[in-house]
This record gives sequence, C-alpha cells and structure tokens, in this order.
Amino acid sequence: MKKRYLKLLAGYQKFKDTYLSANMNHLAELEKSGQKPFAMIVACSDSRVDPALLLQADFGDLFVVRNVANIVPEYNETMFQSTAAALQFGINNLAIPHLIILGHSSCAGINNLMEVTNDQKSDAVSRWVAQIQSARKEKITVDDCAKRALHVSREHCMSYPWIVEKLKNNELMIHLWFFSLTEGALLTYCPEKKSYEPLTEILP
Repeated sequence: MKKRYLKLLAGYQKFKDTYLSANMNHLAELEKSGQKPFAMIVACSDSRVDPALLLQADFGDLFVVRNVANIVPEYNETMFQSTAAALQFGINNLAIPHLIILGHSSCAGINNLMEVTNDQKSDAVSRWVAQIQSARKEKITVDDCAKRALHVSREHCMSYPWIVEKLKNNELMIHLWFFSLTEGALLTYCPEKKSYEPLTEILP
C-alpha cells in the first residue's frame, strides 16, 4: 500500500520536473483568461480509462465528468445530480461544441446491470445503472451492452433543454466513443454504417 502511494508522489515530482517546467506560462494564462475546453467527455470512473491520458490532452483541453458506466441520466430539474450540473455548466456556460460519451470494454458497471437481480436493487451501483436498463438484452456480451448503453445516454441527452437548443442551432455535436482495452483501439459510432468504426478512419 505504501509503495503505491509513493508512486503517486514520484509521479507528481516527475510532472513538476518535465511537463510543469515547460508549461508554466500556459497554466498562468489559463488561470488569467479562464478555461475554454473544446470537448466535454462523460467517461467511466474506471481506473483503466483516463480520457486525458488516452487523448494526450493538455490542461484546458477537456472538461471531464466521470461516473460509473459513463451514464448520462435523464433530465430532472427537481433532482440534485452532479452529471446534469456538469452538462449544464460545460455546454451552457462554457459553450463547449463537442460532447463525447466514452464507454469501454469490460465495464464493471455494465456487468452489474446485466447480472443484477430484483433482490440486489437496493445498492447504490444497481440503482445507478438501472437508469440505462433499456440497454440490457439477453444473450449479448458486456461490451455489446456497453455500446447499447451509449445510445441510451444519447437519448437521455435529448431531455436536456439546453442540449436540444444547441443541437438545433448547430452549436453542439454529440459523439459516441468506445475504447477497447484488449486492442487499445478507440472506436466511434458511425450513423451512416450503423456501427462502431476506428476513430482514425472517421477523422479527416
């Protein structure tokens, strides 16, 4: 346990000696001018899928919210909900033009959704993933369910008035991404093909 904690301290020292020493002016400018991220990512809390590391992003590039199974809940103006608050701040206040919902393979939250039984629904994780219950289907893999869940979250996005308004005015694009841990491949949903394709083949 101590060894792993010391790894964090060593990592911060390496960050100070390399990245920070070369980017202090950039950080100072971000503090002065405020953040202007060009993408918002709803990602899973899974320790194996770090959006900033995966995309090699710099400070100020990404506005990230993480939760179990990268879920966008349905809009409910009477409920205190951190993901909804992040969506409102990122899309409304910061005018971020790209919203990415990032799923991944071997997701434990999705596995919970597929295995849950009625007598287990009182725990916090089961109640949380129940929001994407419609993604569940018999005789499909966890990864296929995770991909279906991305579409459910996109449908939930359409219940947010400010998201609908931004889409209507062509001020926002929603992307569905899926990261395969075994292959190290980042896929994006292609509506024309109705399938997930390598991101590198979709980008211009």
